[in-house]
Amino acid sequence: MSIVASFAVPHPPLIIPAVGHGREQGISHTIDAYREVGRHIAALKPDTIVISSPHTEMYLDYIHIAGGAQASGTFARFGAAHDGTRVRYDEEFVQELCRVARAAGLPAGTQGERDPQLDWGVLVPLHFVMQGYRETGTTIERTAGLPTLPCPVVRMGLSGLSPADHYRMGKLVQQTAEELGRDVVYIASGDLSHKLKDDGPYGYSPDGPVFDELICNVFRDGSFLDLLTADPGMCERAAECGLRSFQIMAGALDRTPVRSELLSHEGPFGVGYGIAAFIPTGPAGSDESRAFEDQYETWHAQDLQIRRSAEDHWVRLARYSLESYVRGGRRVDPRRDLTPELADTLPPELFRKQAGAFVSLKKNGQLRGCIGTILPTRDSLAEEICANAISAGCRDPRFDPVEPSELDELVYDVDVLSTPERISSANDLDPRRYGVIVSTSDGRRGLLLPDLDGIDTAEEQIHIAARKGRIDPDADDVQLERFTVTRHL
Repeated sequence: MSIVASFAVPHPPLIIPAVGHGREQGISHTIDAYREVGRHIAALKPDTIVISSPHTEMYLDYIHIAGGAQASGTFARFGAAHDGTRVRYDEEFVQELCRVARAAGLPAGTQGERDPQLDWGVLVPLHFVMQGYRETGTTIERTAGLPTLPCPVVRMGLSGLSPADHYRMGKLVQQTAEELGRDVVYIASGDLSHKLKDDGPYGYSPDGPVFDELICNVFRDGSFLDLLTADPGMCERAAECGLRSFQIMAGALDRTPVRSELLSHEGPFGVGYGIAAFIPTGPAGSDESRAFEDQYETWHAQDLQIRRSAEDHWVRLARYSLESYVRGGRRVDPRRDLTPELADTLPPELFRKQAGAFVSLKKNGQLRGCIGTILPTRDSLAEEICANAISAGCRDPRFDPVEPSELDELVYDVDVLSTPERISSANDLDPRRYGVIVSTSDGRRGLLLPDLDGIDTAEEQIHIAARKGRIDPDADDVQLERFTVTRHL
């Protein structure tokens, strides 16, 4: 016994009639497909439903699993307080899942729950599962006005961990189901892109349709490797929602032959809603061609090597500085401490020029540190880069210092700044061309670099920069400056 079926589903609250008030008819194909999923799950009579949601507890370095005996939730925040669901948790499954996660060294468990209520990423799928049970004639108990799902549930969130870690989490779900002898249905809750239309709630990005096409192709043919190798920048620009949920689902079907089917895809409101079914056609572990973690690790090693070999001199200097400090506690003097290979290839302008510079670090597509200087503080740009690389890795207050084990995973950007110039309003900004500095007369200052994924308007730039400086962007004494950067990758 293991995973008997998996489904990828969206979670638009307006699909619930008490919330949509008729607007749900604009996604009638999604409703029809959802009802099919609900009937399928009810007919399977699973021992446990495991569901992952982007809107439950989420941590950068930890996958949260809901603990306790039960939970409930309603659509009160969407104006439908009497519509919701109560669930019983499969406590034995949760305990075993936490145990195997600890044994595997994967940071996951029940710690850190801030809100025990079911979120809409869970409530929407369970609404249709409940409908499926009703259609089969299953008796539905009610407690405190809410129906209780007949099948126990395991609920988990997502994290900032790597695609491989989310896939491994799914493998542990599969392992736990096998060890406990459970027939398990896995539900991966997640919308697709939130940027499909100009008049949608999040606007339009060309990467929105690209992301939806990628995911729909995966849903059609079950090519789960594409879920793990999707370009993080493209995903962020598309404002995706469910990718990591789908990655966990893929892991739950590790080495399992499946029949995959895209049941529906719509996006009339500017958000992509996709529904897919993945039905095992053989036992778990019987199809080595679907060992996607192994395939991903091979791809990932090659991708990192390609990226590293393509790094320019500015980035290589930043990497050498941070790695020397983290591994040996040594601050590099670029005039005398470099390897002969690096010293012989650095352009002379790095030592002749002074400029402000920012060093940004990413890991698994997520920001891992970013520190810089607006104006030069060192005798040369080379020294500026070396110092700021160490600060980005070890002194960004938003993150713990980089560990030696992380160094090979880091992707660097080095931005060399022009001299800032005063501007009068957001009309003088272009988020692709200019960075912005927001400052006040009492010395507070916030900065945002240009051409960042997910930042599409000057107003967004200003508000984010102001927030970083703890500044009210509408205050009378706010001053704006803009600058350009030369970005080195």
